[in-house]
Amino acid sequence: MADVIIVGAGLSGLAAAEKLVAAGKSVVVLEARDRVGGKIYDSHFTTPTVRGYAETGASFIGLGQTEAIALSERLGLRLFDTYDKGMIVVSSPSGERKLFDPEDPKSAASAFSTKATKQLEAVVVQLDSMAAELDLTTPWSHPKAVEWDSQTLHSWIGAHLSDPEAVAVHLAQWRAVLSAEAADVSLLQALTYIVKADGNSPERGGKGNWAQLISIKGGSLEKRVENGPQLLAIRLAERLGSNVVRTNSPVSGISKRGSEYIVHIEPRIDEPKSVVTARSVILALSPPLVSRLRFDPPLPISCSMLGQRMSMGAVGKVIAVYETPFWRDDGLSGRAFGLADSHVKFTFDASPANASCGIIMGFLVGNYARRLDDMSDTHVQEVVAREYVRFFGPKAENVQHWIVQRWNREEYSRGGHFGFCPPNVMTVYGEDLAAPPVGDIFFAGTELSSRWAGFMEGAIRAGRAAADGIIERFMDQRRGGS
Repeated sequence: MADVIIVGAGLSGLAAAEKLVAAGKSVVVLEARDRVGGKIYDSHFTTPTVRGYAETGASFIGLGQTEAIALSERLGLRLFDTYDKGMIVVSSPSGERKLFDPEDPKSAASAFSTKATKQLEAVVVQLDSMAAELDLTTPWSHPKAVEWDSQTLHSWIGAHLSDPEAVAVHLAQWRAVLSAEAADVSLLQALTYIVKADGNSPERGGKGNWAQLISIKGGSLEKRVENGPQLLAIRLAERLGSNVVRTNSPVSGISKRGSEYIVHIEPRIDEPKSVVTARSVILALSPPLVSRLRFDPPLPISCSMLGQRMSMGAVGKVIAVYETPFWRDDGLSGRAFGLADSHVKFTFDASPANASCGIIMGFLVGNYARRLDDMSDTHVQEVVAREYVRFFGPKAENVQHWIVQRWNREEYSRGGHFGFCPPNVMTVYGEDLAAPPVGDIFFAGTELSSRWAGFMEGAIRAGRAAADGIIERFMDQRRGGS
């Protein structure tokens, strides 16, 4: 019997395992997929003209994400700057293609109307001010929490922005940030997401803000991992060893007999089931995925309902690989912002650090991702190819390799990039979002972190917090038995 079984070999589960093993505990990590990393996944490719990798899942490590930065350094991984030199392409609501330099206020003013710009600036100030009032660990305790949790982010935006262009821009920004429609998300959840984007800013008391959340320079998108962020998970798993990390082991349920937890593994319907036993369990999963497991005895109803009421975002990536990053020579940053009725709502230059090939990484988010769920990869490529030509010109037709990753269709993700709360969830089930253990079952996952929830940083922090809880529990039991 192991001391701890961890369900899920994403960053959260692996970070927990590393800490527990260092504390001398026997650990088994069970991963449903045939690989580690969860929603951190790099696709490697080799064609006659290009070879390399593309980040089909999590991509960025930003300022203030101290745990992710330290882990990268400890694992011997180099971080490099996200490319952002040059103009940003904006496909306006009217379909007009505009360019602007984010470093030049006059240039930005030419892309958006003065009225829209002023309204957007004012609404960001207001959101930051509201978010700064929240407690990082118990945002649902704020005096206005019920008021903010009873409305959607969309309804609040509609009440505070009157200019149609400003509304379109801000809804698109939030769609990118949350991988969800503003109409699906509680205002309180949105404010919580802002405040947890902590850039270690002393003047804000360690609380995040909008600029920190969406920016490249000095923000959450500042750095990428050379040779791909999945190496964070791969190298952690290698250090732990195959006797600890077991892939192809999907967990179907957890039962308890006396002081022993029995974790049931069901690889496929036609394959024999197996079990692993332990004194404690960490569920390093999004709450909606926890709710898909069977428990005997059942979890408390509030814990179960939290997972049922939360929703996974809808996100995918359509990645086009070129022989070179040609847009750089054209004075473009590779960033595009689709306000028109395009399926891809925003793009980044995701080329490798040595620019050995050019990569445009486009995001499908919210309802725009769901529209394509039932379409073939080939059809998606055809649709997106036309949009990339509209963004970056005729050279964008010369795609050497396509990668289409739709996290909605992943059985063991069911969406991404994190689980969010619709209205009337945080104030009802907030205490369960604080991840208290149920017996000796502990919870991890990026959603449960008090800082950088929704990011790799949040996953690492949540995993280590769960490990700390188990280590303390074992120490208490040892003291009680002595």
